[in-house]
Amino acid sequence: MRNINSTASTGATAIGGYLELELPQAVHRLYPDALRFQSARAAFHALLLVGKPKRVWLPKYICNAMPDVVHALAIECSFYDLDPQLGVAPSVVLADGDWLLHVNYFGICGRQQQALSIRFNPAQLIFDHSQAYFSPPGPGLATIYSPRKFFGIPDGGLLLTTLPVAEPEHHDANSLARCAHLLARLYSVPEAGYAAFQQAEQTLDDSRPAAMSPLTRRLLASIDDEVVRLRRNDNFQFLHSRLQHVNRMQIDPADADGPLCYPLLSAIPDLRKALLAERIFVPTYWPEAASGTAADSLERDMVENCLPIPCDQRYDRTALSRVADTLARLLGDR
Repeated sequence: MRNINSTASTGATAIGGYLELELPQAVHRLYPDALRFQSARAAFHALLLVGKPKRVWLPKYICNAMPDVVHALAIECSFYDLDPQLGVAPSVVLADGDWLLHVNYFGICGRQQQALSIRFNPAQLIFDHSQAYFSPPGPGLATIYSPRKFFGIPDGGLLLTTLPVAEPEHHDANSLARCAHLLARLYSVPEAGYAAFQQAEQTLDDSRPAAMSPLTRRLLASIDDEVVRLRRNDNFQFLHSRLQHVNRMQIDPADADGPLCYPLLSAIPDLRKALLAERIFVPTYWPEAASGTAADSLERDMVENCLPIPCDQRYDRTALSRVADTLARLLGDR
């Protein structure tokens, strides 16, 4: 009798068996030609390995993951001050062999980055769009994206660059283990999955490059970017109409296109804690950036007083009205 398994190919695509999660194929998808890594910091790591700059300039107001990558590769790292518009301070001068990374903060700093491409040699500029997924690549050496800050996916980083960087051959093998908080939030309240979220974030500390996992690729391919962009824009505009009179940050709403959040710069003590008591969760970005800075520094002001108010695609006017009404009550509508 013929062995029915003798012609089976272990590399053949499986047909049949149990069903997977139902995920649509999105019509609108950004950056199809981007290199795909397990995280934005891994994309940065891969870029540095190929480009080998002598020195990298980073803003003082930044997540410590990025300077950690520079230090791990034994590259000289210098830090610069931001100007009041979140651009690069006038005192910064780039030498040959220097690279400068600028963050498109909250997704509202496109004009600042255009100005940088005129002020500096674009071949020395890296645009960090971890907070600006919908902002097009800057006219520089590279642009880095972090889609997991905008969508419910476990990991992922994108890189667009003029350098001959290649995706790693091996894939990130930990994506499945990072999904617990995503499922917990669907199943229960956000608090139930917060510990799992923190654990998932810790597993991305290792910046050694790996390619984006098949799971994350498939999840990302199911998200219609245009629908998300439009909802974020509408939510941002609504919050700005309600909160601009209490916002110390000068914002031109025309600069926001699919922004990360609505950055509310306030000086009211314990406002973040008061929002938490109302189950309105507002993170603190990069508390380590305030270390060693003057009490009146921009970095300390941003860490202590900038509230990234959610404006993402999960929310409608009803939810955001609750946020705006709560803030009006807490601020005394001043």
